[in-house]
Amino acid sequence: MPTFTASDGTRLAHHVRGDGDPLVVLPGGPMRASAYLGDLGGLAAHRRLILLDLRGTGDSAAPADPATYRCDRLVADVEALRVHLGLERMDVLAHSAGGSLAMLYAARHPARVARLALVTATPWALGMPATAGDRLTAARLRKGEPWFEDAFPVFESWLAGTGDYDPVFTPFFYGRWDDPAREHAARGDEECNDEAADVYGSEGAYDPPATRAALARCTAPVLVLAGELDGGPRPELARRAAEAFPHAEVAVQPGAGHYPWLDDPEWFVRRVVAFLGQD
Repeated sequence: MPTFTASDGTRLAHHVRGDGDPLVVLPGGPMRASAYLGDLGGLAAHRRLILLDLRGTGDSAAPADPATYRCDRLVADVEALRVHLGLERMDVLAHSAGGSLAMLYAARHPARVARLALVTATPWALGMPATAGDRLTAARLRKGEPWFEDAFPVFESWLAGTGDYDPVFTPFFYGRWDDPAREHAARGDEECNDEAADVYGSEGAYDPPATRAALARCTAPVLVLAGELDGGPRPELARRAAEAFPHAEVAVQPGAGHYPWLDDPEWFVRRVVAFLGQD
């Protein structure tokens, strides 16, 4: 397990899967260990995945200052990883909450990003959160599922702030609620750092106008990949987020939820490889 040292002395780890040209992967959660990404549905057969464990998650050490869990402050860790890898420019793939970290990195270090793939990334960094209405609209697409009638009212209460999180509505986050999805979901609690997650998007983490202005000058090609059934972001929100980049394309994976490499690995890998392989 390779490690490197952040600018504040925190020991950070990354995991390497596959061979080929490196692809730096930033996990979501927020603040979930990169193990949940697996090999991204087989993407490791095409690229050497460099999966970063953000500070305080997975095999990375916790920092002395918990305030450094904030998203904007994690940008320095991504840059330290690039320097550690000896890359002049790097391809980056970011999932979910990691998408905001990737946007902030691209805004601060545009010359260091060769290509950027944002996978089901809610664009908090652009001031565009997924709303409760977004999530309920997506949830209603699942009305034919056998678990829907039990899950929907509980999900609705949670989004309204009148109920607690309940595993009964976890299927809404997956395009297919099958055994691999259940196993993936079951690992969530042990892989997440809840303390760090509370800090990740806290006050001061994002400056949407400044980020938009910086990304307008970003020349890197960008893929914004959304899941057809995902509520955060819905495809419509992903398309709006793509407008922040001068050279962005949008792909909507049919039948996919928030973890598209689980729902249809072949579709996901084919689309991402096609993007990364462009000249």
